[in-house]
Amino acid sequence: MSAAATGLPEGWGMVIGLEVHCELATETKLFCCCPNSFGDQPNANTCPTCLGLPGSLPVLNERAVELAMRVGRALACDVRRSVFARKNYFYPDQPKVYQVSQYDLPTNEHGHLDLPSGLRVGITRAHIEEDTGKLTHVGGGGRIHDASHSLVDYNRAGVPLVEIVSEADMRSSDQAREYVAELRSILLATGVSDAKMEEGSMRVDANVSVHREGEPWGTRCEIKNLNSLRSLGRAIDHEALRQIDLLDAGDTVRQETRHWDEASGRTGTLRVKEDADDYRYFPEPDLVPLEPSAEDIRRIDAALPVLPAARRAALAGAAGAPTIGAVAIAVERDLDTLALEAITAGADPARVLTHVEHNLAVEGAQRVSAAHLAALVQMETRGELTATQAKATLAEVVATGDDPAAIAKAKGYEAMGADALETLVDGVIAAHPGEWEQFRTGDDKAKGKLTGFFMGKVMQASKGQADGKAATALLRAKASA
Repeated sequence: MSAAATGLPEGWGMVIGLEVHCELATETKLFCCCPNSFGDQPNANTCPTCLGLPGSLPVLNERAVELAMRVGRALACDVRRSVFARKNYFYPDQPKVYQVSQYDLPTNEHGHLDLPSGLRVGITRAHIEEDTGKLTHVGGGGRIHDASHSLVDYNRAGVPLVEIVSEADMRSSDQAREYVAELRSILLATGVSDAKMEEGSMRVDANVSVHREGEPWGTRCEIKNLNSLRSLGRAIDHEALRQIDLLDAGDTVRQETRHWDEASGRTGTLRVKEDADDYRYFPEPDLVPLEPSAEDIRRIDAALPVLPAARRAALAGAAGAPTIGAVAIAVERDLDTLALEAITAGADPARVLTHVEHNLAVEGAQRVSAAHLAALVQMETRGELTATQAKATLAEVVATGDDPAAIAKAKGYEAMGADALETLVDGVIAAHPGEWEQFRTGDDKAKGKLTGFFMGKVMQASKGQADGKAATALLRAKASA
């Protein structure tokens, strides 16, 4: 990618891989019957199993396994035989002093995610594990090293997670943001999670490295627990520039885990990066392997909804492949079915998508019927309504649900005839001879600026009834005559 596309100095590139932790929408935790509920009184949803007390044993949540398989199939993964493992480490938010996860035999492997921009990001794995508790560090800057004391809430400990690990296929923070946004839309569409980043049910770890163009990839650093798309983009860009500054100064980049400080806009060292050997993985002796059958996988596939990528493809095909952005926005706002049905009813695709993108980004847009949207667009393309009038009429359709033709009639809207429009344009030109001379003799830049001036006067004189495109065409024709 170019330096402009990545935001890096000329001659540098970055490599990004993401690990997304997604809490599953189950009623209970992964290995016990405690509620999986956000916002309850601290430590209210705990029991001997999720507190890791001696003698307690895990019982696997079948619903969590089903949702994890659904994630895998939505990401085109192979769903396979899997084994739970103990990942050993000591930290106060994990009461057992180990985490039950999956290591070398995960449930889902070798998938991909296609982004609206056309980039395909590989999915290495999507494995099941239990979440940790939540620590609150009191005093100082809210970090453990300068806190006066810490509080722990084990309500989240044992909540079922799927960790989705991407290949290092992204080359800019914009691509990383697009990946997370698309992944979130899939999680919501499949119903596996509420994916609320602000509540921690979806969290992102970003692995970032830089390199000079043509040279091998550099040492990566991991940025932990990013909880918004804005933070993700800012953290990646900052970390890449930090690594470049180190290398330009003749230093080396140390592989480590870093924390993102939103207030200062900087990353800081959290701990030296562990390798897999440090966790001393071994198979969980209290859980049997998972062995999904071919029938299980067929059942999961049959229950999947139409996913965002397929919805975009369907709308783009019906609309004659218009701009990617407009189609993506329609799907993101869940207005693609409305747009498809309006186009099928004979409405101009470009105008339909323009209204969806610019005029239906309002509460109540879902109530607009395809028949009303198609009728409105047809009135506009026949010249019965100007673009301004169509926008105002559509706003009234959203508010009332009334027929657009009736609304336009009640408002007294009618398109200005060609002869009347030309007379009006001639009057505006005559009233502003200086500006007209600049428009007539100026370059494209001058014409562009003065077009807005003249169109404002035309719309003012016509009380919004003039067709903007026709008036602009008239101005340019008269200027070149």
